[in-house]
Amino acid sequence: MKSAKGRGARSNATGRYEPEQHESFDDGWTNDDAQAAPLRTTLTPEHARTIIARNDSPDIGFDRSINPYKGCEHGCIYCYARPSHAWMGLSPGLDFESRIFFKPEGARLLEQAFLAPRYRCKRIHIGGNTDPYQPVERELKSTRSILEVMRRFNHPFSIITKSVLIARDADILGPMGQAGLASAFVSITTLDRGLARAMEPRASTPAKRLEAIRRLADAGCPVGVGFAPVIPGLNDHELESVLEAAAKAGATRAMYVTLRLPLEIKDLFREWLADARPDRAARVMSLIRQTRGGKDYDADWSQRMKGTGPVAELIGARFKAAVKRYGLDTPLRLLDETQFRVPADARPQLELFG
Repeated sequence: MKSAKGRGARSNATGRYEPEQHESFDDGWTNDDAQAAPLRTTLTPEHARTIIARNDSPDIGFDRSINPYKGCEHGCIYCYARPSHAWMGLSPGLDFESRIFFKPEGARLLEQAFLAPRYRCKRIHIGGNTDPYQPVERELKSTRSILEVMRRFNHPFSIITKSVLIARDADILGPMGQAGLASAFVSITTLDRGLARAMEPRASTPAKRLEAIRRLADAGCPVGVGFAPVIPGLNDHELESVLEAAAKAGATRAMYVTLRLPLEIKDLFREWLADARPDRAARVMSLIRQTRGGKDYDADWSQRMKGTGPVAELIGARFKAAVKRYGLDTPLRLLDETQFRVPADARPQLELFG
């Protein structure tokens, strides 16, 4: 299937939970045939009952998270969140990046959670699944409204994105960062505009992401860079250059994740690779399998983030050396959970939960 303009996935196969499977394909006829209508993004409100999600995965550095959106218009072909769209009867392919769900009551639900008598403050990570600063955030301001609640209650949080839009909220992230209540990571997978456009079609350009790091650092928010995912044979050669550029922009920490291809992602990524980078598709897949014990993916939590084998070990060694070289090994500063407080103007509401 040919690429839809501004989209990452090349297909829209039915989700794995559906009883019947459907998939469009190119039948090879000429351009005289009617052209498909442009793929539009649709927004659907999700009336959730809670806003804080919890996990107990031992290889994830947080157990509480908030995702203001389901689906992500950035369209990153490698996105590990794609399979979650199948839970709603939708495709992890084009549906994931064009059928976006948002939570209009998110801020109210968060405040309600903070007011509960049994609530105990602990860092919340924002954006652990889909990006909290995807394009629709400019109008909806769902993430902004959640940050405003965090500020109001002095609640510690971390946040990750690949969008320069995060700099819009420097007025919150800066002061809270200086107070030990907030930290941020910006994901940069490549400095090559062409590769970024193909691989992450609606995310901010690499230069804009570096700008986001600079603006957050200038505002006083501790900010790190995520070189994630590392894709052997495609972007791994940029590891050092990305970390160096991020350090110059003001990043003080770094992390990386080796490409993961669970469930539908392996087929979506193969389709994209064959179309976008056919000259190196076979080699890239071979190197990926070398980090996963000969398979496309191994879900074992003890190694799924970094992989195993000589290729994975070399990536790890290079990362460790680069982090030290560019000063991205600043000790992790734990966010302060003791500053949490219920503001005075919320106390009348608190009586409703008594």
